[in-house]
Formats: sequence, C-alpha cells, structure tokens
Amino acid sequence: MTLYLIGLGLENQYDISLKGLNILRSCDIIYLENYTSLLQCTKQDLETLYQKPIIIADRTASENFDHKILTQAKTQNIAFLIVGDPIAATTHIELFKQAKQQQIPVQIIHNASILTAIGITGLQLYKFGRTISIPFLEDVPQLETPYHIIRENLLLESHTLCLLDLKPNLNKFMTPNQAITILEHIEKKLQENIITSELQVIACARLGTATQLIKYGTIKDIKTIDFGPPPYCLIIPAKKLHFIEQEMLEMWR
Repeated sequence: MTLYLIGLGLENQYDISLKGLNILRSCDIIYLENYTSLLQCTKQDLETLYQKPIIIADRTASENFDHKILTQAKTQNIAFLIVGDPIAATTHIELFKQAKQQQIPVQIIHNASILTAIGITGLQLYKFGRTISIPFLEDVPQLETPYHIIRENLLLESHTLCLLDLKPNLNKFMTPNQAITILEHIEKKLQENIITSELQVIACARLGTATQLIKYGTIKDIKTIDFGPPPYCLIIPAKKLHFIEQEMLEMWR
C-alpha cells in the first residue's frame, strides 16, 4: 500500500495533473490539507471532478503522523492533497520522512508552487534569498525574525519572499497591508531604517489564478490598495535590479 502526496497547484480543481488525478481515483481514502494556502474552489468542486469523497485535514490532524494517515497507509492507498507543490512546506517533508522511516511506500506528484509562480513579477528566481513567514502579532508579540532576514537578504542583494499567515478555519488571512503594518511595527522598535515609507515592494494576491493581482510601488502606496480575496504574499526586491527586472516591475506599478 502507498501514501501519495499529490500537489493541486494554485487555482482550482482543474490544476491537478493527469497523473495525480489517475492516482487519487484509485485511492481508498483522500485527505485535503487546508492550512498552507487556499484554493479558489470548494471541497465539493474537488469531489465532483475527482469522483471521490474528501476528508479535510487541518494542521493538527496532519502533524499527528503516527496517528491516522501513516497507520492507514500501511494497509490502504492514501492520497494526501496539498495546495501548490507537496514538498514546498516543511510539514509535508516531515510527513514524507516519517513514511520512509516506517517503510511505507510514498510517492510525490509535483505541481506549481508559489515559490515558482512569483517569477511572473519579473524578478529572477535565482536571486531570491531566504523565504520568510510573517505570523500575526497576537501569536508572536515579540516578532523580529522577518525583519532580520529581510535586512540580511538586502545586504546580499537578494529578493525576499514573505509568506503571510493564514487561518482558514477562522477565515482569517493576513493581507499585504497588514504584513506591512507588522514590519513597520518592528521597524519602530529596532530603528535600523530597513522598512521605510519609500521602500519599494511587490504585493500579490491569488498568484497562479485567472484573477491574480500584482502591484509594485512604495510601502505607503501599497498600503492603500484593496487586494480582494486571499491568498496573498509580499516581496521585498533587492536594491540592485537587472534592467529586465526593473522593466518588468514597472508593468505592475
């Protein structure tokens, strides 16, 4: 029996690969994670196309590897559907590792990820530095790590991708505007002149979908924009840009 980690891509039920679709239709149980990102469709839309019932797995259920998913995969074919690419999040790499350690056959079916979709901005992917996550301040009141990583990436002339916190079970999704406010809050405390009102940033919503929105401009301008429905991300570009990068960014200004 096998555990299949199947990437769903970034938009809706139609983004799954033919390989992934054929595999999950032969599976006994299908789980869908709902904590790393958000599809632009419902669970019912997935079930209609895939012709299979789907069980929602929140972060707690997914991280209890020894509990249900891996135990079932020892005797049944289990599909675990992941928004984006299966190994873009460390949680799912851990699931892969645990399955291997328990000698459970596991297969990964790749798909598009936010880590590659950001290429549409025009920034060169190989020039991105460490990716950061920005959590809600109520969860991490003394937050400083994102600020430090942005500073380090800027010193290395690297771009920074900021993944913004989300709590789908509470219908709570951090917007680029909120992320900027959090970074400004840290700037006020550390005062290293990294996050200024004139800092150029790229804010994105629903990348990889038909309704994606990309805006480039200063922090003070970006904070005035309504980005519509989630999910979102924020990018801090390097100060030094290739001329093609700069020309591409001007398209989103």
